[in-house]
Amino acid sequence: MGFEKEFASYEPLRRILDSPKVQKLQDKLIIRHQKDNGENNKFIKKNLININDLSNSGFTPDYIIAIDGSYHTAKAENGFPGAEFGYITISAVLIIEKDVRDYAKFEFIDPKKFRETEKASTIDTVIPGCNVIIKGEKTAKASMRKALFEELKNTRVFEEGETLLDTYEHLFQIKLDGDHKIGERRKPKSPIDDVDEDMTYGFGPYKSDTSSEMLYSTDAMRLHELFNPGGTNGEMYGQIMQMLEKLWLIHILRSFEKKGWLNIMDRVVFILDGPLACFSTWSWMNKSIITELRRINELQKNYTKKNLLLFGVEKSGTFYNHFEEIDTQADGSTDKFPIQTAFLLTDFYIKNNIIFSDSKKPYGQDTYFGRKLFYKTNTGYRIVPVLAFFNEYQQDISTASPDQFPRLNDLMNLLNELVSSRYPNSVSPLVSAHAEAAIPLNLGKRIFDDIAREIKEKSL
Repeated sequence: MGFEKEFASYEPLRRILDSPKVQKLQDKLIIRHQKDNGENNKFIKKNLININDLSNSGFTPDYIIAIDGSYHTAKAENGFPGAEFGYITISAVLIIEKDVRDYAKFEFIDPKKFRETEKASTIDTVIPGCNVIIKGEKTAKASMRKALFEELKNTRVFEEGETLLDTYEHLFQIKLDGDHKIGERRKPKSPIDDVDEDMTYGFGPYKSDTSSEMLYSTDAMRLHELFNPGGTNGEMYGQIMQMLEKLWLIHILRSFEKKGWLNIMDRVVFILDGPLACFSTWSWMNKSIITELRRINELQKNYTKKNLLLFGVEKSGTFYNHFEEIDTQADGSTDKFPIQTAFLLTDFYIKNNIIFSDSKKPYGQDTYFGRKLFYKTNTGYRIVPVLAFFNEYQQDISTASPDQFPRLNDLMNLLNELVSSRYPNSVSPLVSAHAEAAIPLNLGKRIFDDIAREIKEKSL
């Protein structure tokens, strides 16, 4: 840590590069040679899928629901140093895409009417951090645990319907039902400070077996293990935000089911910001989400005869960087990758070219409920979508066949239509969702109650 107004020179960098230890480490590095890249280029060309290679269903969605989150840390004025809380927002933006297409036919569009094609709803959550203790609690960590439970308990997508807590506890029950060896495994420690006992699982709020302290069903996500009592809690807030994004998705799907709207699911597209995956201490939720998505998908297929169209978009990171690399010529020019073409990724290719690994476990097996691919739109923009899978065949990443990617042609056509000219690595509904999450203007608005009547009337 430097002193104020003290700037580093290039001398430390030179010493690092000249260090014998650094040079010794570099001598041990595994390097991808150009010969390997040549073999990879052959593999890529062999596994490219052009949009014209697939049958076109002519699908155009009526509604698009995009979900994104944001979080900020803020100082708490309570007299304690370093006191902070996390302000987390999750935005669900509904794009009435059929109206957007109708307006596109006109040369001049009324801005007011066009804005009505986009409706947004945002939930906000405040999570205590370092040195923030709410009344009735003994520690900041206990305050954080209670606040998280209460937020899920008091939040729902419809005025009448299950809460986020109900959705979470349904997923938690799936875990308990499927985890037959839970009694044989070593359980995590209790979240209660100064209590030396294993975690006890339960639903709702319940008391510890050996003390009068409260436990919560949400403790099973173990997000409290990320709590830093002596500093900032950005990592914890980020993981809570990601968890809420995935939980909000399942919550909306279950609400559609309970409203009897499964018959219109072929007219709706769901898009999430980032990968379809569950990481960190709450990664166990991934298997529950896979199970629940399969159940809901099979139910709605009875009406629509189609799989759900649900995907995430990775706007940056290792996969996007690799896509940029394989789209670049030897002389540095781009557009090596053909437009309107997808490259379907396999476990072998990922481990040898993107995320190096010699593990026998398939990439993302424990964390992902979707499969990645590369797609270059008709305008030449690069997109890294993560498409949800709904059965074991689609999940099998050892192979990459078009029929393992549900509604692949519909996805390609949709990305051609939705890609953002402002942010060419994203899609316009996510741009709207991110803006709403970053600057929430529609806190508490229930967009799904607002459109319930419209969907019902136009489906008759």
